[in-house]
Amino acid sequence: MFLFGPIGPTELLLVVLIIIIIFGARKLPELGKSLGEGIKNFRKSISSKDKENESPPEKPEAPAKKE
Repeated sequence: MFLFGPIGPTELLLVVLIIIIIFGARKLPELGKSLGEGIKNFRKSISSKDKENESPPEKPEAPAKKE
């Protein structure tokens, strides 16, 4: 019965109601959209760092000898 740990459906409903009261019903879609974009950007940055780690590091070229 512990789908979300020790939090039950009554507690989840209470949290959702408090969020609706604080932000208002009209702001919730905007809040969800901005949260989704934030998660998307976070995942994108994590995957780009993984790609950088997979490629071998570039070696700096040795300076040319002066005669």
